Amino acid sequence: MTQGSPPEAEALVPPMQGVQVIEAALATLPLVPGVYRMLDAKGDALYVGKARSLKRRVATYTQLARLPERLRRMVFETRSLEVVTTASEAEALLLEANLIKRLRPRFNIVLRDDKSYPWLVLTEDHPYPQIAKHRGERRKGASYWGPFASAWAVNQTLTALQRVFLLRSCRDTVFDSRTRPCLLFQIKRCAAPCVQRIDEAGYAELVREAKEYLSGGIPSIQKRLAAEMEQAAERLEFERAASLRDRIRGLTHVQGRDRINIDGLGDADIVALHQMAGQSCVQVFFFRGGRNNGNRPYFLSHAKAEQPPEEVLGAFLAQLYDDLPPPPLVLVSHDPSDAALLADALAIKAGRKVEIHRPQRGDKRAAVDHAATNAREAIERRMAEGAAQGELLAGVAKLFDLPDTPERIEVYDNSHIMGTNAYGVMVVAGPAGFLKQHYRKYGIRDAKPGDDFAMMREVFERRFGRALKEDPEREQESWPDLVLIDGGVGQLSAAREMLNEMGLHDIPLVGIAKGPDRDAGREWFHQTGKDPFQLPPRDPVLYYLQRLRDEAHRFAIAAHRTGRSKALTRSELDEIPGVGAALKRKLLNHFGSARGVRNAALEDLEKTPGVGPAVARKIYQHFHPAEG
Repeated sequence: MTQGSPPEAEALVPPMQGVQVIEAALATLPLVPGVYRMLDAKGDALYVGKARSLKRRVATYTQLARLPERLRRMVFETRSLEVVTTASEAEALLLEANLIKRLRPRFNIVLRDDKSYPWLVLTEDHPYPQIAKHRGERRKGASYWGPFASAWAVNQTLTALQRVFLLRSCRDTVFDSRTRPCLLFQIKRCAAPCVQRIDEAGYAELVREAKEYLSGGIPSIQKRLAAEMEQAAERLEFERAASLRDRIRGLTHVQGRDRINIDGLGDADIVALHQMAGQSCVQVFFFRGGRNNGNRPYFLSHAKAEQPPEEVLGAFLAQLYDDLPPPPLVLVSHDPSDAALLADALAIKAGRKVEIHRPQRGDKRAAVDHAATNAREAIERRMAEGAAQGELLAGVAKLFDLPDTPERIEVYDNSHIMGTNAYGVMVVAGPAGFLKQHYRKYGIRDAKPGDDFAMMREVFERRFGRALKEDPEREQESWPDLVLIDGGVGQLSAAREMLNEMGLHDIPLVGIAKGPDRDAGREWFHQTGKDPFQLPPRDPVLYYLQRLRDEAHRFAIAAHRTGRSKALTRSELDEIPGVGAALKRKLLNHFGSARGVRNAALEDLEKTPGVGPAVARKIYQHFHPAEG
């Protein structure tokens, strides 16, 4: 429900309107658990909170003298109140965390992290399962292991699985088309099931051992491999013995790589907080199956005034596990606020008991201290980099006559080969460096192949057209303070024309053109209505602008290569409506190639295992429309 005065009366309301809104809402608030949202005059969330009793909790906001300055400002700006009731306080805490992550209210402690977590996936709907990295939603017919703190961490584990258990990582389409082993077999990182160098039963044993490893069974695997190696040597099977020796070495290497190793830890997260100069950093180490899955720093957004570490850590944990399955044990550097309630809420989410524990001594305390040291070092690096970054951004503002130091710089570039697999990209930078969660790539749809000006117009039309639709008043933080494009006068004119058509005349726009012989350091800078100019070769601002341009170029090439790889691996069978991956695999296994399917007679298609008469006729008509 919503309480408050109509918008047209706001100009007549005295400064205490926020308290009046809350007092008016109290008359109808129930004495039950739930979540409340304080909204401003525009309807945006100022603050989201949970309560065991909505009426009693919200009533505390009418006692301004007892509130900290941060919450007094929030009450002053409040124009309406919304509440949602829940069955329990634990459920309210889970809902609160979800709303905070989604709405990002200004007066809450907010975990600003848009990245999805990488996982390992082991497919189980194929005779020879594939091990691979995975992000996004899960699907049936596969097992998932993780989360991992970063792509680097999951790559390390994937390499270990290939080295120790020789599992394939290739896609099914590649697997089905192989006629001889690939390079991974040659370097002893795959058993080459694609060409039957290992039978199905033998590969299944490797998969079972890999699952045991991912569940923490390293010692038993090592003992078993050692026994098999000795037996192979006694039987004079020296090649097999050497292969087992290499696998044992790989397993030993993996065990020695972890900087933190705690016996009997199993599945757990180590979470440590450090605060400095009004900023908070939380370092998280992910352990699964006793293995260190890597660590990641998180920087929280909250009021500059110091907030208690217990409050900050409690808010962080609730939001961290909003989209992650919580482990059975969470080791923390500070006791979070409402620790018992938080543990109950995480237990509801996990479907089992979750313990939040602050160790006082021993290996676990040492591990938490190590994580806290990492948090302190991360925040010190960020502050040092921020100071240097601030000086560079101030230099950019002065160079291009910007009204203020830019908080968001967007850089655009295109990539294609003779007009094929064309992509336009946007990278974003600001005081915190490159903001990779805001990077975007645009597959070119309408522009004529090879027409760089038309490509730039299309990218700008899509990026800023959507921004205008979602935020016509331009009040959000997603609008750039400066736009850089990799190009000269032509690209600049195309981009400016498109912005002007959308009424965005005030967005500063600069083109960076390569110098003579495309030499770095001799770039020309173009702005509408001004003469082009160059910077001294050793100017720090020039180096910074080059880094921005080069990052956009790198991202554009990566997007193009990904698109080209997908195009190269795409089969004619992908264009047939109703032919999915499983059916395509059956057709390729039966006919050997897409060409074989195309040239097959209708009778042969009907005899293919798993292909009925109706599907066979659809496939045949796709390749022979004149005979349909």
